[in-house]
Amino acid sequence: MTSLSSIIRGNPGFRKFARSVKMIFIRNWYGLDKVHRTFYLGGSGDIARDFCAGPFSYVGRDCCICPKVTIGAYTLLAHEVSIQGGDHRFDLAGTPICFSGRPEMPETVIGEDVWIGHRAIIIAGVKIGRGAVIGAGAVVATDVPAYAIYAGVPAKPVGVRFADEKDRIRHDQMLDGAPKDGELPGPRVPGAWPH
Repeated sequence: MTSLSSIIRGNPGFRKFARSVKMIFIRNWYGLDKVHRTFYLGGSGDIARDFCAGPFSYVGRDCCICPKVTIGAYTLLAHEVSIQGGDHRFDLAGTPICFSGRPEMPETVIGEDVWIGHRAIIIAGVKIGRGAVIGAGAVVATDVPAYAIYAGVPAKPVGVRFADEKDRIRHDQMLDGAPKDGELPGPRVPGAWPH
């Protein structure tokens, strides 16, 4: 007898359909009315209701995303990524930090086709350029240019995604066009669906 999970794994069309049905429920549950219909959430998390996500973007399980965050098309946030900031003021003499209030939350913009690794921390207000890669565990407190690879604490440039300018131009042209559907990655290990 064939199990439901083996049918799903063996049929990409059915898998895509199952993911879209799941996301209708998730969008309603979290109140995410500013995410594209192809956005996918890989598990539970703490996500502000004003979160904006472009086509074919992904947020892994246990991510924590503060208000005023936008991610572009094809952008991937691995598990346990945290986008935080706008914390309590600490510069008011004579006022305990717990009573000091918070400054207005700055806008955080993450461009198209960005990959942010497991447990990375992005400080609110940062701008991450299209095509950038952020290493696992990095703490990003400054803006990241397009196609840069950043890693470490604090995050620093460690490379570029495309060494050849022609490749970057070709990638920019693809990102500037209409969103393109592609084959969604399958589970990495048996029984891991959905990831």
